[in-house]
Amino acid sequence: MPSELHAAYVPKEEISMSVSKPVLGLLVGGAIGLVDGLSGFLYPKLAPVMTSVITFSLLKGLVAGLIIGYVSQKLHSMLLGILAGVAIAAALSLLVILRAGMGLFWDILLPGMLLGVIVGFATQRFGSP
Repeated sequence: MPSELHAAYVPKEEISMSVSKPVLGLLVGGAIGLVDGLSGFLYPKLAPVMTSVITFSLLKGLVAGLIIGYVSQKLHSMLLGILAGVAIAAALSLLVILRAGMGLFWDILLPGMLLGVIVGFATQRFGSP
C-alpha cells in the first residue's frame, strides 16, 4: 500500500521565471523613476512643472535602469554593481540638474543615487545573466 501512495505522488515542477538584467533594470528603474516623479506632488511650488518633473524622472529611471542592467551583466559583484548603479544614476541626475537649476541639486541628486543603489542591487541579486 505505501508503495502505491509513493508512486501516485508526483511533485509539481517549480515554475521559475528569469528576466535578463537589462530588462529587470528597465522595469525597476522605470517604476522607481515614476514614483520619484510623482513625489513632486508633495511640493506645491512644483505644480506648474509637474509634467516635466514626472517625464524627466521617468526617463532618468528608464535610462539609468537599462544602463545599470547592461553594466551588471559584465560585473559579477554585488558591491561593484551597486557602485556602478550609484555612479550612473548620479551622472544622469547631474544632467537633469543642469536643466532644472542648481537650487534643486540635492533634491534631484539624492533620489537619483538611491535609485542607482536599488537598481544595482536588484539587477545583481535577481537578474539572470
